[in-house]
Amino acid sequence: MRQVVFIIFALTLIIGYAYAHVTEHPSAETEDFQFVAHHESPDTKLTSGQGALKFKVLYTRDHFPAEVVAAIDNAHGGFDVDRREGKGETYFALPEVGIIQISADLKTTQLIETPDALKKANAHYVTVWTTTDGMPYLSFPANDVGKIFTTTLAGKLVHTLGSPDAMTDFKHQEVNTYFSEGGKFVPTGVTHLDGMLYVTTGYSDLDYILGAKLTSLEPLEASWYPLAFGGKGNEPGQFGTGHHITVPYGTNRLDASDRANAEIERYSPDGTYLETLSLIKGSFPCSIDYEAGYAVVASLFGPNREKGAPLYILEGNNLVSTVMLKEELGMETFQHLHGAVIRKIDGKFYIIVQSWNPGDIVILEQVM
Repeated sequence: MRQVVFIIFALTLIIGYAYAHVTEHPSAETEDFQFVAHHESPDTKLTSGQGALKFKVLYTRDHFPAEVVAAIDNAHGGFDVDRREGKGETYFALPEVGIIQISADLKTTQLIETPDALKKANAHYVTVWTTTDGMPYLSFPANDVGKIFTTTLAGKLVHTLGSPDAMTDFKHQEVNTYFSEGGKFVPTGVTHLDGMLYVTTGYSDLDYILGAKLTSLEPLEASWYPLAFGGKGNEPGQFGTGHHITVPYGTNRLDASDRANAEIERYSPDGTYLETLSLIKGSFPCSIDYEAGYAVVASLFGPNREKGAPLYILEGNNLVSTVMLKEELGMETFQHLHGAVIRKIDGKFYIIVQSWNPGDIVILEQVM
């Protein structure tokens, strides 16, 4: 039997949201939306959310360097946080700009020198991870060129993982057939756990999570491993569109966003399906991020598309607050959310959010 973790929430949490209809499930963000961007100073009197988890706009795109502002309209990615003790920096990347680091206190931004191959590609997300000997790295799934780029925190390219070929022997024949017949490798997310890279492939007909094993630390090397799990479908552990993937900090669990099915699929490191965290139908969750017992889910759509996409905040597995950036915070460009991370700094929560089509970036601050 499928173990489903149901989210319990009060009707008052979601104003005007109904389970009215479940829309079609696109396999990628290809719809042609047009919005007019307004980049005025944020109205700090506007708040959104419920209970103790109400938020206001702290910083808009104008907080970032001119290079970021010039390129952010084309953003199609997301963030990860260096959650090692004493750290807290947030990383992301933009085409033609490269790797960007937001300081742990969110006040400053640093552009990191980036290798040309990564700078020209679209980093669809990023993961910050550390080897057993304590060396930190950044890995970027480049969906447009079919590669996983791994760099140091200073931006030095140390490894590039390309597409599996016909000689790669995965434990699922469907995966082997896909690549032997010339199927494209389109990575949408990547994370690391215990010497393995786990890669989602939801922008292709494959839609499996593939495993690559680290084979050397000096120099850093990785190669494809037989591990593959998931697959396209709506059964337990399958994907409508496998999108972002992460390891909740301090756990040995893989959480992957199942966008079209409005779920977070959970697995053990060997690919065993554990459970499903069900979200509101029609929400199209793109990414999930965890900190201090809470999680934030960035949604591509919402049950009511006219209101813009919701940002869901979970405590454990329960929905406790919904932040509406477009409808309630006046952020017109945030019709679709693509990535978000949550931070707790000096007892207060902050959320960094990226929108898609058009791309934009905003930092929210909890209203105390």
